[in-house]
Amino acid sequence: MDQPAFNYGLTMAFLELQALNKRYNAVVAVEDFNLSIERGEFVSLLGPSGCGKTTTLQMIAGFTQPTSGKIMLNGRDLGAVPARKRGLGIVFQTYALFPHMTVEQNVGFGLEMRNVPTDERRRRVSDALDLVHLSHLGDRFPRNMSGGQRQRVALARALVIEPELLLLDEPLSNLDAKLREEMQLELRRIQQEAGVTTLLVTHDQSEAMALSDRVAVMQSGRLIQEDSPFDVYEKPATSFISTFLGKTNSLPAVLQRTGKTIQIIIDDVRLPGPETDLAEGPVELSLRPERIELTDKERATLSGDVIERVFLGDHWLFRVDTPIGKLLVMQRNLGRREAGIGERLHLSWKPEAMRLLPRGEAS
Repeated sequence: MDQPAFNYGLTMAFLELQALNKRYNAVVAVEDFNLSIERGEFVSLLGPSGCGKTTTLQMIAGFTQPTSGKIMLNGRDLGAVPARKRGLGIVFQTYALFPHMTVEQNVGFGLEMRNVPTDERRRRVSDALDLVHLSHLGDRFPRNMSGGQRQRVALARALVIEPELLLLDEPLSNLDAKLREEMQLELRRIQQEAGVTTLLVTHDQSEAMALSDRVAVMQSGRLIQEDSPFDVYEKPATSFISTFLGKTNSLPAVLQRTGKTIQIIIDDVRLPGPETDLAEGPVELSLRPERIELTDKERATLSGDVIERVFLGDHWLFRVDTPIGKLLVMQRNLGRREAGIGERLHLSWKPEAMRLLPRGEAS
């Protein structure tokens, strides 16, 4: 028997996307996309509509052929493998359940198509329904279930075939806000218990950060940053990422060095700046609203008047007119009424709370 060829000394991730490109005539959907995912990881492709994330997932699934590049799964080149033979679990935004089948029949359909023996099929369907906490609803039809329950049926159907890779295409977007938050926790539990390598496509930054081991941010068909949710949020590579992931105050500024002292100049206001490798000159300043503290006048970095105020239950959100521009400020709800429209607020933040980005990357 022929022995498999090994590249000694070379390690390869479980899923490798290598220089992946997809073009539709003159339109570039995905360009020079490179990403490695380790076995058991949960990675999210995050970006706005039209950035190429769903096209990337469809290429992995085999529904769309790349213009160029490679997709390697566990050392196997998927280029010539038809979608039905890739052995991937896929959950779509619409769940795509068969309405005339019960939950058990829906979950077992993929096994039946693979000619899995009846006894084993029953056992695996039972195990999958246990995993998603739906064992008591096996004889129910999808039309008689909630959105969250249908989503878990779709997950069980994807997992019962024991896929090497689970692909999730905006699976929570049809749920209301409260149920979506609950299902985020449930989805992460299911993924961890199943131990399956998972790639999620989403435009929801809070969903990506809540679920993922790593987040890969896409813009205009390109991967522009991939890192842990914490590092992508705290150390955005571009102004686009800083504004797309959560709320931020993005301000044009000028960086000036005097010896070892760094100053940030905005509209003739000078502020102590953070350590940075950027050269002197125009920069983009990113300051998260939650990093700005309310303080007294003597300790304030600057002061301003409240022009908008919104109460969001666990926190207050203010828009404050200051000498450097209008700043969004977040204040945790401490059980008291906060400043109203027209009132003066004194603001403070540490220099290291400011992120400095090249001005040319603001788009």
